[in-house]
Amino acid sequence: MNMGFGLYQEQTLKLVMTPELRQAITILQFSAHDLVSYLQEQATENPVIELQEVSATIEPPKRMEERPTVEFDWKEFAWNRSTGDYVVNKNESTFNPLDLVRAPSFSLYDFLEAQLNYVKDITASQRKIALFLIGNLDDKGYLEISLEEAGERLGVSLPEAEEALAIVQRLEPVGVGARNLAECLLLQLEYEGLDDEYTVEVVKGHLEDLANNRFSRIADRLKISVEQVQEIADVVRSLNPRPGAAYNRGETRFVTPDVTVERVQGEYVVLVNDASTPRLQINSFYEKMLREAGSQDEARQFIQEKLNAAFWLAKSLEQRRLTLMRVTQAIVELQRDFFDYGVHCLKPMTQKEIAERVNLHESTVSRATSNKYVQTPRGVFELKYFFTSALSMANGESASSESVKRRLKAMIEEEDRKKPHSDQKLAEMLSKEGIEISRRTVAKYREEMMIPSSAKRKRY
Repeated sequence: MNMGFGLYQEQTLKLVMTPELRQAITILQFSAHDLVSYLQEQATENPVIELQEVSATIEPPKRMEERPTVEFDWKEFAWNRSTGDYVVNKNESTFNPLDLVRAPSFSLYDFLEAQLNYVKDITASQRKIALFLIGNLDDKGYLEISLEEAGERLGVSLPEAEEALAIVQRLEPVGVGARNLAECLLLQLEYEGLDDEYTVEVVKGHLEDLANNRFSRIADRLKISVEQVQEIADVVRSLNPRPGAAYNRGETRFVTPDVTVERVQGEYVVLVNDASTPRLQINSFYEKMLREAGSQDEARQFIQEKLNAAFWLAKSLEQRRLTLMRVTQAIVELQRDFFDYGVHCLKPMTQKEIAERVNLHESTVSRATSNKYVQTPRGVFELKYFFTSALSMANGESASSESVKRRLKAMIEEEDRKKPHSDQKLAEMLSKEGIEISRRTVAKYREEMMIPSSAKRKRY
């Protein structure tokens, strides 16, 4: 076979991922909070873009028409700015918007350090050791360092370290400064006056049996009745095993709904939430500079490129809004029974069904619903919440896994706690209602809802 070289012309068609297309895909999967950060970043990089911030208003507890108008004498305020005083109308309302602002949270260290100032007869050495121990507490309030190691680092004896730890353990929240779970619970029992002989014995040596509801074993070892062990378990479970968790420095994340579904005259209307998104504007200076004939070619070319990028960004934002609206409308149409009657009427639905309904690719639907929330008359839900798997029913229809979970939870809440239903029994009860489900699936759903097994739910 002869082989040779030659030039041949061939026409092919392929998809090229341009930077503009990448940007549109990225914007589509942004949540409302992430989108604001992205727009601010783009405005910093592109001088042509200006963001018009949306004015945030604080609504007082009462309606505005019920409140008297407050008129500030700004002239008088200007004259008295040195003292910080200002004159207002005599009908001034007592409403202060600053009252609605969340107070800064204190860390566990700050809270405990402030309490040390009120401890009587504490020496400088004890305060120094106590502050060192407070600094070695974890987020749960437990001491992470041994007293021997603390004594070596500070150059103090073990009895001195123990005295300082006793001071720390008398501070609030009760149970802080403990070295293990048993000591944390014992400190709380002593504070509440519930440290009777049997309760203390259970906490010291039978916590594992207590956690697994092995009450009969505890009763046999302590020579008491199972009912007494049940009462002890109720007391211990009412205590806080993580006393310092309320003072951790974790940031509170608030959910901003991207879409709102409202019921208007029996029909559901979908509205995209644009209130939290800044409006894009073109800087008038660069717009004027582009129109002037005397501008340099390089400057005009630079401005034109940045202007095209701004226009594409605005187009991507509009495309995101339309996609979100179309996808949400399709979800509302398919899940109409959910919006009318509740979670038990939630139907099984896949992203493929929505993609076919709105004539989009399945991956586009996945990006449009990722990290997005919708506010409905029945609460705020993640858009992914409506995509659930299907379970077969006896009548040939299918049921949503979420609705089955709700029914399963209701069955467990209605059971006799002295004779709780096993997973097999729950599966049989669901089968009688026409829902074909296995015992393993029941156990899986139960664990997902963080419901303990029948052995741990049993009461005596």
